[in-house]
Amino acid sequence: MSFSIGIVGLPNVGKSTLFNALTRSKQANAANYPFCTIDPNVGVVEVPDERLEKLSAVSKSIKTIPTVIEFVDIAGLVKGASEGEGLGNKFLSHIREVDAIAQVARAFSDSNVIHVNNRVDPKEDAEIINLELALADLQTVKKRLDNAKKSAKGAVAKDLQKQVSLLERVNTHLQKGGQARELDYDDEEIIVMKELCLLTMKPMMYVVNVDETDDGHASSAGKLRAIDGGQQTAVEQIEISAKLEAELADLSPTEAKEYLRQLGIEQTGLDKLIVASYKLLNLITFLTSGEPETRAWTIKKGVKAPQAAGVIHTDFIKGFIKADVINWQDFIACGGWAGARESGKLRTEGKEYEMKDGDLCFFHIN
Repeated sequence: MSFSIGIVGLPNVGKSTLFNALTRSKQANAANYPFCTIDPNVGVVEVPDERLEKLSAVSKSIKTIPTVIEFVDIAGLVKGASEGEGLGNKFLSHIREVDAIAQVARAFSDSNVIHVNNRVDPKEDAEIINLELALADLQTVKKRLDNAKKSAKGAVAKDLQKQVSLLERVNTHLQKGGQARELDYDDEEIIVMKELCLLTMKPMMYVVNVDETDDGHASSAGKLRAIDGGQQTAVEQIEISAKLEAELADLSPTEAKEYLRQLGIEQTGLDKLIVASYKLLNLITFLTSGEPETRAWTIKKGVKAPQAAGVIHTDFIKGFIKADVINWQDFIACGGWAGARESGKLRTEGKEYEMKDGDLCFFHIN
């Protein structure tokens, strides 16, 4: 299971620079003018996972395969995007296709990089983007609400009346500049909301693009708190210096690691973004390991063993018999599958087993 994160924001806030750094490529145009990106750039990035090499060494695996994350660099939005300003409708359609949104807000100061509104204010950046997403959703909800009201007039339909009530509640919230994800929904309402494919229902995080200080660290001046004024405290927020990430991208993995060590930085921007993305999308990783390969697989938290096996191959869901499961650290301590069985730490789990992050599995399939 792969998932995609759409990188959005105003023009010239560092989206393409960040995308190029994260994907270690130059495929996104990072020129100093608005709308230098028109069509979205897509980059597939391997998710760093120190567990894989350790497992591979124990199993003497021929191949080691990490799971991946897909980043989509979407062109800059501007005020009025929901009405078509700056090719806004086209850009908004690209956002509908991703699993989650990483909204980049500019907090770095560089007189050589033009801000579309001639100022640096991450809070205002975020407010503009959030408002445009809400206005775009408002058009969708109003259209659906009008149709639901017309249909409800023709016959007394309880489900339609409930749908009208839901849409009116969402419509009111969006009119106030709110985001659809901020409301609570029951199971039936969630089905309707999924059908609408609203932009503001997508999980979202803020990525604040900050200055790089003299020692190479990303500066921190309370700019994260400044974004939403405490209105959306549940939204994940991280700081990244796109400039520093770009410097790291030009180095070899060994050189980059040494550079970070000298700066006293423990996590790269990519690592921070991936951790935040997993939290945002409620994802975990399970692992498989043997002589042919050691591999990481991404699933939603709460997924049961047969569905996890189905990520490897869809036929495995129907043919699932049982799973041999052990924590990856116990597997290493036991020296492999044989030692795991002898130690008694290898468990046999059935169809109702809920997968845990770090589970190492061998699936028995009919």
